Amino acid sequence: MHRVQKLLSNYGYCSRRKAEDLIKAGRVKVNSRLISIGDQAEEDDRIYVDNKLVKKQNKIYLMFNKPVGCVTALEDKHCRTIMEYIKVKERVFPIGRLDMDTSGLLLLTNDGDFSNRIMHPRYETRKTYRVRLDKPVSSGSIKEIESGIELEDGKTSPAKVRKIENNLIEITVHEGKNRIIRRMMEHLGYKVISLSRIRIGELELGSLKSGACRELTGPEHKKIFG
Repeated sequence: MHRVQKLLSNYGYCSRRKAEDLIKAGRVKVNSRLISIGDQAEEDDRIYVDNKLVKKQNKIYLMFNKPVGCVTALEDKHCRTIMEYIKVKERVFPIGRLDMDTSGLLLLTNDGDFSNRIMHPRYETRKTYRVRLDKPVSSGSIKEIESGIELEDGKTSPAKVRKIENNLIEITVHEGKNRIIRRMMEHLGYKVISLSRIRIGELELGSLKSGACRELTGPEHKKIFG
């Protein structure tokens, strides 16, 4: 037996969080029974969303180089979304998000366990960002980033910093606070000119062009699950 939101995620229908929203809204049935949060089902039970049978999909794992100017969403009435670039027949969802003005590595999948392996805090998956600033970064600022900065929602975990040029650095974090890189730099008095995620765990963006996506290779998949 598994919780229904986990099954919907594993079937590639949506993320667990979205599945929970659907269940709370009374849109999910198991066989002919309307369910509630916490209800479970067997793998061979029939799950319906809005009275439509949910079918299992082949698992797919995508690496996408998100451009600036689109939002990390499946649908948005007001903005261009990442799905304008993703041309696959399977229904996929993004793992985490990048804001509109941030570019770089984004993973998409229809495998809930894969998504959870990256997103759950207990795994402390590292994410590396390349940050261009409006002025040279000081050694004092680097030390503050590496020791943790007190923000309005709490102190950041210690991060790693690599200086590339006077105003270009790489920051590696393993927490998921909203807009954490931008807020850290603003707190220290810098303006972020550009921000791009270049690495998630051991997966690197490499030479993938902006707006392009490709499937992960077998060895890349193993880098997540070991």
